[in-house]
Amino acid sequence: MGKTASPALLASYDFPTMRSLTRRRFFEDSLMAAAASLPAPLLAAETKPVSANGKITAAIIGCGIRGKAHARELARLADCDVAYVCDPDLDRADEVGALLVELKRPMPRKVQDLRKVLEDKSVDVVFIASPNHWHSLSAIWAMQAGKDVYVEKPVSHNVIEGRRMVQAARKLGRICQGGTQNRSRGALAEAVKYMREGKLGEVKLAKSIIYGGRGSIGGPAECAMPPRCDYNLWAGPAAMPKLNRPKFHYDWHWFWNTGSGEIGNNNVHSLDICRWGLGVTGLGRSVLSYGGRLGYTDVAETPNSQVGIFDFGDKTIISETRGLKSAPFHPTIKSMWFFYGSEGIIADTNLYDPKGNLVRAFEGKSENHFANFLNAVRSRKQGDLKAEIEEGHQSSALCHIANISYRLGSQTSVNDIVKSLGEIKVHDDVQETLERTRHYLSDAGVDLDKTKLTLGQHLRVDGGKESFLENAPANDLLGREYRAPFLLPKESEI
Repeated sequence: MGKTASPALLASYDFPTMRSLTRRRFFEDSLMAAAASLPAPLLAAETKPVSANGKITAAIIGCGIRGKAHARELARLADCDVAYVCDPDLDRADEVGALLVELKRPMPRKVQDLRKVLEDKSVDVVFIASPNHWHSLSAIWAMQAGKDVYVEKPVSHNVIEGRRMVQAARKLGRICQGGTQNRSRGALAEAVKYMREGKLGEVKLAKSIIYGGRGSIGGPAECAMPPRCDYNLWAGPAAMPKLNRPKFHYDWHWFWNTGSGEIGNNNVHSLDICRWGLGVTGLGRSVLSYGGRLGYTDVAETPNSQVGIFDFGDKTIISETRGLKSAPFHPTIKSMWFFYGSEGIIADTNLYDPKGNLVRAFEGKSENHFANFLNAVRSRKQGDLKAEIEEGHQSSALCHIANISYRLGSQTSVNDIVKSLGEIKVHDDVQETLERTRHYLSDAGVDLDKTKLTLGQHLRVDGGKESFLENAPANDLLGREYRAPFLLPKESEI
């Protein structure tokens, strides 16, 4: 028998306008209630082939939260030894080294400069968990040095360097995996297969939803540099401004120079699943984003509340990011994706009928995402990867183009946003998403009569060129200025 959300759970949620809710919106709200300098480009280097049975020698570049997670995962894999941990902040490298010892693995070499790793021919693979602005460049340099690469999400800081990374993997024949780990979930693969077989009917809408409150980062204040951190190596290709944020580590996420906001930090995971499930490739036909940094004042630049609308012709992806206090998700589910078909709805890895009754939970054998990468390193088959770098690039690029739309926007009243959304020919859910955003912000104490949202430009996309049509300012934001000598190699230099 199918199940619906219990009356008690539904009653605990403050539905803003119950009478006006569509079936889709009612279903969504019910579920939510219930439920890391080189003087010149590296030349391709010879490396010893990885044998089918021998151990793989690895390095971890970037020793923050994700670097520690990489260490824990690799410590579980008997066929991989971590020879190096690298971070411009040696205190962080020490922490990951100590963690590996705690996990009964040998103490690795600890270095600040990734060049030390890339020069060592005994290193077969690198795991990149540095800040976003280093992801693509360090991956490209590693592939030029003959290494295979696992790179965290978002795999790039901008669209151009992401494409250059894909070009490097293709030209050099390297194995390159993106850190979108959900691609290795067996149950999710079965849900995607179900859609591919047409069993969900016609699927024209997917939604990527991330709700997770983050407070103000404070400032302006003098940023205390960690005592053993080399700021030049940490900044690498990015500019080196005097920092006015109180906290050096992690809060780089919220500045355009080094990060991509919450949409690139977390929403990239579920955007990737939306692309996978819908079967769409490239950057679509157009993008529009709106939102703001609302509810408090601090020195950060990226929005804490943001909606992205991605037009793929007959299919639409809507991403929704909420960084203020919001209606709760299921206690253990902090992010979700929804697919709406004519024959039902898939949310996370569950199938519901059109009325919202639970039909089944998909099941399937999962694979360790890190082990999947190492297996592909042995087979030398890019097709063995669950998240081959082309996929990671395209999903990351969606985050970047939404941010470009937002950055070129202007403050606009909600009524004018309603009118603008009515002029773009996409799924009608865009209006309902705006209504839900209004209620969320109101509940979080944001008075939209006094505070305007930023409405981004509606940007038309040339998918073949991964650029925008007739918009020079937007195209300028597809790349960045690289700080010498941390320069992005040209395609001809790879």
